[in-house]
Amino acid sequence: MRLIVATSNNGKIKEISEICQDIEVVAFTDIIKSFEIEENGCSFKENALIKARAVYNALGDKDAVVLADDSGISVDILGGRPGIFSARYAGVNATDKDNLNKLIKELKQKEAAVSKAHYTAAVAMIIDGVEYTAHGWMHGEVITKPRGENGFGYDPVFIPEGFDKTLGELDKEIKKEISHRSQALKLVKIILSVTKQ
Repeated sequence: MRLIVATSNNGKIKEISEICQDIEVVAFTDIIKSFEIEENGCSFKENALIKARAVYNALGDKDAVVLADDSGISVDILGGRPGIFSARYAGVNATDKDNLNKLIKELKQKEAAVSKAHYTAAVAMIIDGVEYTAHGWMHGEVITKPRGENGFGYDPVFIPEGFDKTLGELDKEIKKEISHRSQALKLVKIILSVTKQ
């Protein structure tokens, strides 16, 4: 079975491939030309569904299995920001580093060296034209000094509950086990096993 993912983010493709090792995972841009998808939902779930529907419809293949995820980090002291705007926190064309630097700057403006935070992953899937969604969370705290080179996004400043290292420092096998996306994808695999028997 082939899982077509509504992203061109290589980090996400790699992470999904590692979690769903028994499934062929491909980016939609490997099949059709990339196009802009307006993520104008009010929640992670809405944005994931918007992306999944857009790619499913563009493929024009009713048998395609399409997966989209929308994920981000919510920081307590920032009132839950950046939330659904995590990928574009520092602007529409912001890089991971731009977004990370803005988050650190805002934490420092609050005179906070640390804050409770959590990651959310909402996954939407379309199988045989039917929509499914699943969620995963990872709780912990953010710090103002990035540590580690692993992962992407806000990983160098996020310390998961029960650990003293950031996601940027943790071994990828540990991250694969505890990550918000991993939690959601474990549910996705159950859905796939039931629907694609």
